[in-house]
Amino acid sequence: MTRILAIDTATEACSAALWQDGQLLSRYEVAPRGHTDLILPMVAELLAEAELSLNQLDALAFGRGPGSFTGVRITLGVAQGLAFGADLPLLGVSNLQALAQGAYRACGRECGGEIAAESGAKTALAAIDARMGEIYIGGFALRDGVMTSTDTEQVVVPSDWLAANSDKHWATGVGSGLVTYPELLSRVGELCTALPYPEAQDLLPQALQLWQQGQGVAAADALPVYLRDKVTWQKLPGR
Repeated sequence: MTRILAIDTATEACSAALWQDGQLLSRYEVAPRGHTDLILPMVAELLAEAELSLNQLDALAFGRGPGSFTGVRITLGVAQGLAFGADLPLLGVSNLQALAQGAYRACGRECGGEIAAESGAKTALAAIDARMGEIYIGGFALRDGVMTSTDTEQVVVPSDWLAANSDKHWATGVGSGLVTYPELLSRVGELCTALPYPEAQDLLPQALQLWQQGQGVAAADALPVYLRDKVTWQKLPGR
């Protein structure tokens, strides 16, 4: 029996999910400034509902980014704290990948054309609004039930990305970046409006794959992925 807890606070949404040998429990709430108050109670609720303790889990998955700097740090800090206390390995999963996985899970049959295949969206462009006129973006395709990266995840100015990807197209698009910059919709067949932000439950398919491949890491060795090396601040006129 495989038991994996997943948590994510990298964007405006805060979520947790628990996988117990095919059974899924989840919590999700959009609360841009409430992550630190919400995430641990969510974890406690899931464990209580499943009648499990942390020590009974096999691993803990976390959204490793990209996302807001503060949100990614909260996710990693909570994941490390829980993992240290229960001696659990950590499994880091891309938040862009989680968005693409969510599009496959939730949006496939809602859209027309090639997206309405046997089960879900087979290719997806995932984008998160990175603020300061930039986006975090990556392309994904379905392989063995897991949305797998086909394009390097990057942080870019939308117009620059469009110019460099004029010949590419994805069946569906997902994420806040596509909502903020609708010009990106020219590269996708349909927009999956059900998922503006990643959800912890969509970290689990890749986390399970990583676990089966023995790719869990010690809490001290888990790393975030920011993509953006530093934050630059624009000086306001007259300041």
